[in-house]
Order: sequence, then C-alpha cells, then structure tokens
Amino acid sequence: MKNSRTRHFPFLDTIRSYKRKDLKDDLLAGLTVGTILIPQGLAYASLAGVPPIYGLYAGLVPLIIYALYASSTKLSVGPVAVSALLVFSGVSKIAAPSSEQYISLVITLGLLVGIVQIIIGICRFGFLANFLSHPVIAGFTSAAAIIIVLSQLKDALGLDLEQYESTLANMWGFLKNIGDIHLPTLTVTIVSLAFILLAKKISSKIPGALLALVIATVSSYLFSFESYGIDIIREVPAGLPTPSIPYFDLETINILTTTVLAVTIIGIVESIGIAKALESKHKDHNLDPDQELLALGLAKVGGSFFQAIPTSGSFSRSAINSNTGGKTTVSSLISAMLVLVALLFLTTTFYYLPKAVLAAIILLAVLSLFDYKEALYLWKTNKRDLALMLATFVLTILLGIEAGVMSGVALSIMLVLYRSSKPYVVELGQVTGTEYFKDPKRFSSAQLIDLITIFRFDHQLYFGNAAFFKEQLYNILDETDREIEYVLLDASHINDIDSTGMHMLKDLVTDLDSKGIELHISGASGPVRDRLYVSGLLNEIDKHHVNLTDAVLWIQKNELQHSDNSIDPLQTNIN
Repeated sequence: MKNSRTRHFPFLDTIRSYKRKDLKDDLLAGLTVGTILIPQGLAYASLAGVPPIYGLYAGLVPLIIYALYASSTKLSVGPVAVSALLVFSGVSKIAAPSSEQYISLVITLGLLVGIVQIIIGICRFGFLANFLSHPVIAGFTSAAAIIIVLSQLKDALGLDLEQYESTLANMWGFLKNIGDIHLPTLTVTIVSLAFILLAKKISSKIPGALLALVIATVSSYLFSFESYGIDIIREVPAGLPTPSIPYFDLETINILTTTVLAVTIIGIVESIGIAKALESKHKDHNLDPDQELLALGLAKVGGSFFQAIPTSGSFSRSAINSNTGGKTTVSSLISAMLVLVALLFLTTTFYYLPKAVLAAIILLAVLSLFDYKEALYLWKTNKRDLALMLATFVLTILLGIEAGVMSGVALSIMLVLYRSSKPYVVELGQVTGTEYFKDPKRFSSAQLIDLITIFRFDHQLYFGNAAFFKEQLYNILDETDREIEYVLLDASHINDIDSTGMHMLKDLVTDLDSKGIELHISGASGPVRDRLYVSGLLNEIDKHHVNLTDAVLWIQKNELQHSDNSIDPLQTNIN
C-alpha cells in the first residue's frame, strides 16, 4: 500500500521500480514526442497570440514538474490548440497580441489556472469535470476547430485579414478577401500539408511536422522566401527562459476570471479524459484524478515562473507516447531534454521559418477536433444528446469560445437537472410463468396484476422530482380502468431519498389511505430503509418487502384471507 509521500509524489515509486528495459522504451517515446512537441509548441504559441519561443518554454519546466507529480504514465502535457485558442480569445480583448502587456497577462493566466486546478485537486473536486457531457465537449471542440481554422487563414493564405471577436465576422472577412490569396504563401502551405500527410501515411513514427519545419526553414534561407512576400518568423530569442515572478493584482484577476474558468474547465476535461482513456487501454497504472489535477496545476504554476504559456494534456502527443511504448513519466523528462537542446542551440535557425508551415501544422492538428462522426452517431442513437451537441456548437460559433465553454457547462448542468427531475417511470406487469416483472408496453407477455399497481421509479427521490413522482403515480391510477387496492412501489432503483421525498411519501400514504389504497414498498436499499424507518414510514413492517415476488405473494395471500373473492396467486405457477 502506498504511503502518503509516494501517493503525492508518484515519481518516487517510478524510480524505485524502474528497470533498464523501461529506459529503452521511454527514450524512444520521449524523443518521438519531443520531435512533435517542438513544431507544435512553436505553432500553438502563435495561435495563442504570443511569439513562437513561448511555446518551447511551455515544453520545458511544465513537463518536468508534471513528470514528478503525475499519476498517469502515458499523458503528455504541453501547449495544445484548444487552450491556446481560449487564451487568445480571452486575453486579446484586453491587450494587443504579442505586446508586452499581452504576454504578461498570458503568463499570469497560466499561474491563476494552475492555482485553481491545485485547489480543486487538494479539495478532491475533480468529479466536477464529469458534469461536462461528451455531446457538449464534441460540440464545443467542433466549433473550436472552425474558429482555429479561420484564425490560421491569414498565415496559411497570405491574406491581410483583420481578426474580429465574432466568428461570423471573420468568415465574412475571409470571403471578402478570398481573391487576394498570396500564391507563394499558399504554395508553401499546400506543400507542407502534403509532406506531413505523406510522412504520416508512410509511417506514424516519421516526425513529418518537424521535417517539414526543417526543410521549409532551409529552403526559405536558400531561396529567400521573404523576397517573394512569404512571411517568416524572424528574430527568436536564444537560450533558456529567464526566471521571473508573474505580476498580478486584484484587477488582473478580475479581468481574467472568465478566461481562467474557461481554460480550467476545458483543461480538466481534456486532460483527465485522455488520461482515463489511456489507463483503460493499458491497465498498467492506476489513475488518481485529483493527483492529476495537482500535477497539472503545479506544472502551470511552475511554468509561469519560467515564461510558459498555459499547458494541458495533448491527445495527439499522448497517443504517440502510448503507441511508441512509453512506460513511465521518464518519457516526459526526455521530451523536455530535447526541448532544452532546441532552446540552447537551435533557436537562431528559426529566423527563416515560414509562418505558413506553422499554420499548416495547426490546420492538420485541429482536423480531428471536428467530430462529425459523433453527430452521425447521436443522430442514430440519441437525438436529445445530438440537440445538446448542436446547441453548444452554434452557441460557440455565435457567442465566442469562452461563452461557448460556459454555455456548454450550463447546458450540461441543465440536462442533468432535467433528467433527474423527470426520470423514467413505469407500471410493471408480471411475465407469465416467471418471477420477472416488465413493462407491458414493451413485453407483450407481461400482464398487469389484479388489484395491484406496481410502480417503478428509476432515480433518487429528492426535492427536484418528488412532485413528478406523485404526479406520474396518480396519472397511472387515474388512467386505469382496473380496481386498485394496492400500490406497490418498486424502490430497487431509488438509491437515495431526501426529506422532501419522505414528506411526499408520508402525504401519499395518507391520501391513498383515504381512497382505500395501501402503499407497499419493495426492494429498498439499506440507506433508504434507514431513512424510511426514521421518518416513520417503516412502522408497518408487513408493508415492506425484499422483492416484488414476495410482495405480490403476500398481498394476494392477504386478499385470500380477507375476501370471499379469491384471485389466482401471482397469475403464475408459483406456489
């Protein structure tokens, strides 16, 4: 059993059990991820509105800190497209992209997001991420993919496009200027896209993005791309990031609050979701969501003191880390070492790097975000969830990326409340010749039982659905043409009951008694039985039964003893 020290510092366990063969696998995975991280870091920094070098800063200290504290052995952190877009969307409203104020706010944003994630992890509130449903995430990321594509058209096509807050305005701006596409820039973009796709088709282990970056940079230097009007990176600071304390005050916190919440929510859902998927696939480690939040938060906080933009778990790099055999978080340390080499010795070579190549890398990376397959799946399986996905998609497009995140959270919570306030209810009948009880509308062999209404309620009974419970039961009683003397509540799916639910049941007992109907309860769980007992609803023990079969037998035997009109017990062969 892990002690407190190793639980909160998992890297100690990693070192103690580390084997020589693990190093070989981690080395290959770390180097492979690192070669992808370098071009993506440069590209995503541009997407976030800061100079490309800050993307490399985000691939150094945050990776080292995460590797020391993470419970996931497969998740790869660093700059990611969606978080970069959220950062740009929020901070660009306050300061001009790439300005000193803008860069300072972005770094401060990373610090604040990290602090929030640490607090959530310490308080063990990681479960809150579950309230953002998959359809909402799919709708948001699909809209984000379109917004990211629009943001990259300027560099990919060589257009002089003004960036607006409205996605529709950016679409219109692109359509108005589509005739001004710069052909040399377009050529670089197309060649880069084709090269990366070809490399991926040949082998997923070929670092197509890095090779495209190198070839384009060398070509730009040799053939003077700049003289043809192709925009290049130009000056890139050399060396390691200078340690500094991020500046913030109450005013900064206030103006960044919405963006902090948006980046925090998406970062948690994205990172924990990827980590859970990898844990399920490999089953060679145990994921602790709260420890993950602590690791992700510490990585952001530590990174902010070394000029790193906000980081998160990357799906593409995590998949590569997993597929190339990464065994432990040592692979993340190796990726960070590769970034360190790039910062020390390679930054001056980025001067001639065409921005069109970075745009091409981003465009390919975000293609997987547009989840049309999920929409088709939901069309076949759950149109309510499809409506939720489309609503989030439209709201994100119309209102913007931050509003889209918040709208998605609100819609998810509203859906949870709606479903819990109106859960599935059904009147059950007995399947002829068996002890099974089913919905007669779905099973033709299920027959309603004389004198008894069997009512099943598939949710906890609480203040949000107590009135619905009573309403649905009375609807069944009012609509039946059978004589009813007993209501048998199948409580096997009621896992909890609050004071409002208990008051409702007590009122229901009184009301049914006045109509000559007895309420019986079957299959109540231990905690529910305890609360019913405390509330006085278990005073008559003979009205509480272990299961439906016993309940129906008892009721019918009781009827036989007190009535001259006997009924066939259970209408079955049960003796």
